[in-house]
Amino acid sequence: MNHWEGVSEFVAVVDSHSFTAAAKKMKTSVAQISRRVSALEERLAIKLLVRTTRKVSVTEAGQLYYMHCRNLVEGLETAELAVTQMQATPKGLLKITAPVAYGESHIAPLLNEFLEMYPQVDLDLNLTNLKVDLIDTGVDIAIRMGRLADSSLIAKRLSTRQLYVCAAPSYLEKYGTPHTLSELNRHNCLVGSSEQWRFLDNKNVKTLKVSGRIHCNSGFALLNASVRGLGLVQLPDYYVKKALDSGELVEVLSDYRDEREGIWALYSHNRNLSPKVRLLIDFLSEKLSSVRKGSF
Repeated sequence: MNHWEGVSEFVAVVDSHSFTAAAKKMKTSVAQISRRVSALEERLAIKLLVRTTRKVSVTEAGQLYYMHCRNLVEGLETAELAVTQMQATPKGLLKITAPVAYGESHIAPLLNEFLEMYPQVDLDLNLTNLKVDLIDTGVDIAIRMGRLADSSLIAKRLSTRQLYVCAAPSYLEKYGTPHTLSELNRHNCLVGSSEQWRFLDNKNVKTLKVSGRIHCNSGFALLNASVRGLGLVQLPDYYVKKALDSGELVEVLSDYRDEREGIWALYSHNRNLSPKVRLLIDFLSEKLSSVRKGSF
């Protein structure tokens, strides 16, 4: 007994509210759709659809059956698509957006490596710290940092980052080293795009408003100011790693360091994700996995 016979046709009729539209969608005849659905009803010994000259309506039993069969049909379509695309060569344009600093240091080099592997793929990379709307702009993947707002987009964690509060030894020698969060208000804090610095205090996330002589939306400019001894700075690891390793900067308030936060690939909800997008997400995840596991 073929349990699939008539199921796809039935789901198509319910989805499109019409035998004619279902036949067009499945590229077959209305008579064939009708025969398959009738055979399904006969096998189940229950009425699934009520047909009139004007419309098609679903019975209570039909609605229940549809709810179960819809997921099965989608699963079958997805499985078939996955198999047929296994050998598909990725090609065409990839539109990517990423934050400026992380995009320059981490994402762009990996994208260039990906292009070397797949010569038929073209790239449109937009490095910006603004939140680009993927749907309106046609962007395939957006790289986002930190805690994500609720969204209809799909998010895959690629890696993680760690925030550090740092200062130059010359600054600490002159103004002292803060040991508690309450001491921050006595220090010159170099402020970035947000005046809120985030900490972990007794396992609770705590945000503090900071202030200082410099406000700047460039992490590298703040890094330079901090190395010159102009104040404390809170920046992600990929900004400060070299300076910490060389001793140009020293971490402070390490007891209040927040947990590592995610670096994400966001893409629109589409179960038929194109091969090039799926391949790139997997590629980025694999390449950045060492950082995700907690290395500096």
